[in-house]
Amino acid sequence: MAQLTSDRDDPSLTWLNNADPEAARYAVLRCCSAPSWVDTVTANRPYRSLDDLLNTSDDAVNRLTEDDIEQAIAGHPRIGENAGGKSASGDNPSDDGPASADQSEHWSRQEQSGTHGASDDVRTELAKGNVAYEERFGRVFLICATGLSAEQMLTRLRERLDNDPDTERAVVREELRKINRLRLEKLVRS
Repeated sequence: MAQLTSDRDDPSLTWLNNADPEAARYAVLRCCSAPSWVDTVTANRPYRSLDDLLNTSDDAVNRLTEDDIEQAIAGHPRIGENAGGKSASGDNPSDDGPASADQSEHWSRQEQSGTHGASDDVRTELAKGNVAYEERFGRVFLICATGLSAEQMLTRLRERLDNDPDTERAVVREELRKINRLRLEKLVRS
């Protein structure tokens, strides 16, 4: 693998570009659990800029099969729950922060921080909405929750319940693209 040599290269990418393949794969897998996406992102190293990395990620998301999308979604908890299936409102005392092996769970809690402090009514409606969505589409409701309140997430969940399956597949792919971009940015800046 080529080492970074140019002053124009983005220094935040140094670790990712120079990591051994297994370490890079492990780190990138915490951003998205679809192996084909991970393969593409790690195989295209070294990256000269964050934009190059993010564009590669976008292209990889666009090429994901429905099975790949299901694998990616499997790495995400329900809105209002952490990866362990518990309410996202409480802090997990076992959280070791961004450097821990539980990076994706840590990121999920950060991304869903808009559910912290939500009323019991909104939490109940989110739980009901999650069930309705799973019954309708056969998968966990995926949304790029960063910056959204619990009420905004609930509104979008309800709106998306009216989508036909093809429209919803396109929305899910776009939400996954946004999540992956945010997580890759966190990864290279940590």
